[in-house]
Amino acid sequence: MKKTTARALLLLSLFVAAVSQSFAQQSPKLGVINSQDVLERAAEGKRVIARLQDKDKSNQAILTKFDEEIRQLETKINTQRLTLAEEALYNMNADLQKKQTDRKRVAEDAVRDFQDLQVKLFQKVQSELIPIIEALGKEKGLDLILDLAKSGAVYYNPVIDLTEDVIKRYDASKAAPPAK
Repeated sequence: MKKTTARALLLLSLFVAAVSQSFAQQSPKLGVINSQDVLERAAEGKRVIARLQDKDKSNQAILTKFDEEIRQLETKINTQRLTLAEEALYNMNADLQKKQTDRKRVAEDAVRDFQDLQVKLFQKVQSELIPIIEALGKEKGLDLILDLAKSGAVYYNPVIDLTEDVIKRYDASKAAPPAK
């Protein structure tokens, strides 16, 4: 019984050593990109960010207008409260509540529209980047390319960073063709 167990342990350790040796000889070739850097530094990424910022500014301007109208109504109600007839005060309070409800709805719609635009634009950029990244990986003979912005990587060797190559190729793919 002891000989069988010893023989099984010996065979198992030889198998583990052989498998380890096999994996060590075929270590995967890795590359990394930083999608956040691509978005911030590539020309198309800058356009996407600018478009989102413009949309946000537009939304904020609309909400600021609502806030100003609400503030003016509140001020008017507070300063004229004692001199207004009960019905006029009631109507002004109703107008204030309606304006506050309208503002809330506009704000909710603005957030939803902004998020939809953000998803649409980011998906477009991603769909344009994937073929570039895949081609770069094939050219360099890589087995796996990780995104540093999403990986939680603590350390990586900068030699495997493909971000600059991706940015250059993405910008080149978006460059206007030369005029004929």
